[in-house]
Amino acid sequence: MRALIQRVHRASVRVSGEIVGEIGAGLCVFVGVGHDDTDADASLLAQRVANLRVFADDAGKMNLSLLDTRGQLLAVSQFTLMGDTRRGRRPSFVAAAAPEHANGLFEKFVADSAALGSGVATGRFGAHMDIEIAADGPVTLLLDTKESRRGQPT
Repeated sequence: MRALIQRVHRASVRVSGEIVGEIGAGLCVFVGVGHDDTDADASLLAQRVANLRVFADDAGKMNLSLLDTRGQLLAVSQFTLMGDTRRGRRPSFVAAAAPEHANGLFEKFVADSAALGSGVATGRFGAHMDIEIAADGPVTLLLDTKESRRGQPT
């Protein structure tokens, strides 16, 4: 699984003009699911996101996590994170999971994140979404659970 993480002052998701998810200060996390991802990937990603130290402590250092700050999480499923752009001009999405598999793992990520203590809002799986983000920093990071498992930094 891949996650593009942005530290935000606030973020919201609209579907057909209706707000379906909204948070204050915290993280907006775009989640991509690959066809070979498992429940273990979803749990690992939830742990990594919740404990990622990207918020400033009293000394101004990025030393605090989402859990430390009691920040909120907006999770948005985004299959395009699995896109391969190495050839040609059109991305290939063959690495992206089928919708049924992707939705199940996305929901597992959301449930595991909530169980860790994060207030979690979501977009709507499979819908065309309008996303508003007030980036903080900006701080933007990419996590990949496959890289984590190989012992490489993410």
